[in-house]
Amino acid sequence: MLWKYNTSPLIKEYELHMQPVIVTVNKFDEESAKEFRNKVALAHNTGQKIIPVVIDSYGGQVYSLMSMISTIKGSELPIATIVQGKAMSCGAILFSFGKEGYRFIDRNATVMIHDVSSGQLGKVDEVVASAKETERLNEIVYKMMAQNCGKKDDYFLKLVDKKKHADWFLDAEECIKHDLANHIRIPKINVNVDVNIDFE
Repeated sequence: MLWKYNTSPLIKEYELHMQPVIVTVNKFDEESAKEFRNKVALAHNTGQKIIPVVIDSYGGQVYSLMSMISTIKGSELPIATIVQGKAMSCGAILFSFGKEGYRFIDRNATVMIHDVSSGQLGKVDEVVASAKETERLNEIVYKMMAQNCGKKDDYFLKLVDKKKHADWFLDAEECIKHDLANHIRIPKINVNVDVNIDFE
């Protein structure tokens, strides 16, 4: 992603108190969820008006995704999501949490949607309990994704069901079709450093 600084000619020397924050998500684990939370918090102190979240991920742990979603919901600043390369599994869900009008995808990027998986091994009771929890999480993430895209709660669940719950790969055009993405491009970010004088 390209940053561009536009500095007023009235300013000969300047030093930003804090650099603007771009959050990059490559993994979904406890460490990355913590880093995500810290960077979003830091962005609230830079003066920036929106937080860009760049996603290039194969996915990961759904509970870490839920932590990131909680961070987004608690943010006072809007979130822009940008897919570069890939947003698979948890990455696809996170992509949908960009503010409406601020979800970007590169023309050659890929989004992949599929069911939550548990991979639980052990005693029968443990496997059954894990399966119930997986089903619960599955319903939650599909519902959230649908709501984020302005669809009925079961919109994505029905589409995945039609595909017999196989991995569903979407290109940029398909993401636009399903209202998952708003723009097929990577945005340029302008940082304006200016002098404003107001009288009261």
